[in-house]
Amino acid sequence: MDTSGKAITCRAAIAWATNSPLSIEEVQVEPPKAGEVRIKMLSTGICGTDEHVLKGELLMKFPLIPGHEGAGIVESVGNGVTSVEPGDKVLTLIIPQCRECSSCLNPQGNCCEKQDILPCTGLMVDGTSRFTFKGKRIYHSFRTSTWTEYTVVPEFAVAKIDAAAPMDKVCLISCELPTGYGAAVNSGKVTPGSTCVIFGLGGVGSAIIMGCKASGASRIIGVDINEEKFPKARELGVTDCLNPQKLKKPVQDVVVEMTGAGVDFAFEAIGLTDTMIAAWNSCHKSYGVCLIVGLAPAQTQLSLDAPVIVTGRTLKGVCLGDYKTRDCIPQLVTDYLQKKINIDPVITHQLPFDKLHEALELFHAGKTIRCVLLFQGQK
Repeated sequence: MDTSGKAITCRAAIAWATNSPLSIEEVQVEPPKAGEVRIKMLSTGICGTDEHVLKGELLMKFPLIPGHEGAGIVESVGNGVTSVEPGDKVLTLIIPQCRECSSCLNPQGNCCEKQDILPCTGLMVDGTSRFTFKGKRIYHSFRTSTWTEYTVVPEFAVAKIDAAAPMDKVCLISCELPTGYGAAVNSGKVTPGSTCVIFGLGGVGSAIIMGCKASGASRIIGVDINEEKFPKARELGVTDCLNPQKLKKPVQDVVVEMTGAGVDFAFEAIGLTDTMIAAWNSCHKSYGVCLIVGLAPAQTQLSLDAPVIVTGRTLKGVCLGDYKTRDCIPQLVTDYLQKKINIDPVITHQLPFDKLHEALELFHAGKTIRCVLLFQGQK
């Protein structure tokens, strides 16, 4: 059946309010307007940023359809769309690339001004939504909303990928891999023989481990309060594991003692101000680089001991590995196909979309590194 130009009725997960159970409902997904793309989703990941949304730690509008880490096939396109066409395999991009704003035009920038995270309007560029439930407007999440069988996103938030890409896995390359792996190899430029510490050993933290190892780091210290994550972390390349709750002194002091004077590179992949400060204080005072990868809750403040800032260490925020997404994400998919990067080890669970609640239970229990939800018709 030709669905182009028509509304599609499909299943989607709706978050009605903060800290409330999601329900899978039949929603109506409108056709894409000019400059937009409608996608049949094949897989989507459960990311920590989605959890921030559901817990109300980001300023969002409800009810909404969560999700941003997605892979699918273009179903139809709106007027003026030229970079993708129906049938193309694509990834959704939480950090878009409009190729027109000051961030996109600067060689060093990638936090596109068309992003819908800080702040999040929950709407498409024209100020309207493409989702309704029984006539009621449902908001978008980051203009991606991947926990649905069909979604509509702006063209600048879509990356066309290799037709050979396995769609049950590559959704992770839309967020987790570039956010974590990119933080090490692209943002931090971890050097051979260096020492690193990673706070948070979930999906993004695991990707950071992979990046540090690929860069030739000689020592990689992993920090997490969930010791069930330690075996996988060691498998990926961590040399030392620390549980702050079992230490007799602050974890940053232990890291400094272990390394003599502090690490060369510290990564925070949790999104808490306490762990951001711990990562900063784990760095070598003269040349250490602290990279903040985790997204902190709305309206939180970071307070550092001001005098020691002049000693030379660097504090850097990292936005999706500093990759210009539409330019770089397709190449990461190609690198995976060519076995230059392996994302398979961090996919610990794959479940059908209708088992979303089971997947979220695994996530909350810390039983999964990354769970991928699969939609019907995935191949």
